Amino acid sequence: MLSHSDILQTVDMIDHQHLDIRTITMGMSLRDCAHQDIAECARRVYDKICRNAEHLVETGCAIEAEYGIPIVNKRISVTPVAIVAESSDSEDYSPVAVAMDRAAKNCGVNFIGGFSALVHKGFTTGDRRLINSIPSALAATEMVCSSVNVASTKTGINMDAVYEMGRIVKRTAELTADSGGLGCAKLVVFANAVEDNPFMAGAFHGVGEPECVINVGVSGPGVVYHTLQGVKGQPFDVVAESIKKTAFRITRMGQLVAQEASKRLGVPFGVVDLSLAPTPAMGDSVARVLEEMGLEVCGTHGTTAALALLNDAVKKGGLMASGHVGGLSGAFIPVSEDEGMIAAASGGTLTLDKLEAMTCVCSVGLDMIAVPGDTTAETIAAIIADESAIGVVNNKTTAVRIIPAPGKSVGDQVEFGGLLGSAPVMPVHPESAETFIRRGGRIPAPLQSLRI
Repeated sequence: MLSHSDILQTVDMIDHQHLDIRTITMGMSLRDCAHQDIAECARRVYDKICRNAEHLVETGCAIEAEYGIPIVNKRISVTPVAIVAESSDSEDYSPVAVAMDRAAKNCGVNFIGGFSALVHKGFTTGDRRLINSIPSALAATEMVCSSVNVASTKTGINMDAVYEMGRIVKRTAELTADSGGLGCAKLVVFANAVEDNPFMAGAFHGVGEPECVINVGVSGPGVVYHTLQGVKGQPFDVVAESIKKTAFRITRMGQLVAQEASKRLGVPFGVVDLSLAPTPAMGDSVARVLEEMGLEVCGTHGTTAALALLNDAVKKGGLMASGHVGGLSGAFIPVSEDEGMIAAASGGTLTLDKLEAMTCVCSVGLDMIAVPGDTTAETIAAIIADESAIGVVNNKTTAVRIIPAPGKSVGDQVEFGGLLGSAPVMPVHPESAETFIRRGGRIPAPLQSLRI
């Protein structure tokens, strides 16, 4: 039961500390939409999404108005399209992406995820067709997001898929060059992808999920920042305990919204994903949270330790608050979407190598990072391989969302707008990894994959 003090603290977090529900995401199965004719498959996909999500946005808005809790985004995730469209005889799955985009616009949601494939152990025919369709699909749509899982702790790293995704990222940037390579901001390459993630661009509705489900993503870097201001100079034990208590309150609010949305929509409640997802707004930055712990600039020595403490405390507080915590739950470090990360990267303190080290202890990986437009597909693939190795060996989810910004060089800025923010173009190592990447095959699963 929430006390009067808890309620007042939560109101203050909403009014003054950027606390919000980042997303209500409806996940739905499209497996019954399969058809040999791709046009018929796309029609079925459109109809089912519109039918299931017809009242999603109005329900979210009603809850927002009644409870006074900001709900920033309403989103949809669907069964990986490589599975849904595989029954068709088409080589191009873009028509399904276009149908998803039309359905998203009809329902009024912000994004729809699931133009995805799971290839951590190998490709099916549908997987190959889906992957080859990604650049044209993302260029032809506005709201569709895509993801490909290329590695897992149980299977190792599919290096053929890693190499292929380097090429796909490059092609996607080229086809969306007029918007700074925006298509790549809607494309994620995963290791150990989770089936119930409500956050874009990596959301999809996993094969182990029910027919339809409501997942909620909560965010609150500004709240944690405010909490740390109250424990200046205190030992890290105190810092961790303060963050845990804050995460507990945030998660309770998220569960309230999720259960209410579930009841009104007649759809099962899935999970609350407690991820500190920043925005470009001042006062809503994970980087500033780390700096409040005593770092002069995010990216300096000590940053990884500070992030490890933050991520662990957030998870512990969330798990105490709800029996349905899932998704990614922790701290995100998307460079373009975090005002403090942008400043640190622009100043040269936060580098690609340091970001890679930080991903060992945070919730996702190398996220929303712009690199020079002439970066080769092999270099992008090598970056994906490194990040996949971190995820596989540490048995955690990692991801790469990287933008080789067409026509841009180190020091330039790429503007995406909205929650996607702006990204300083960061340098990559000039030495080639082409011979390494072209070997192909599979990097075997690590020893810990044999755990009983």
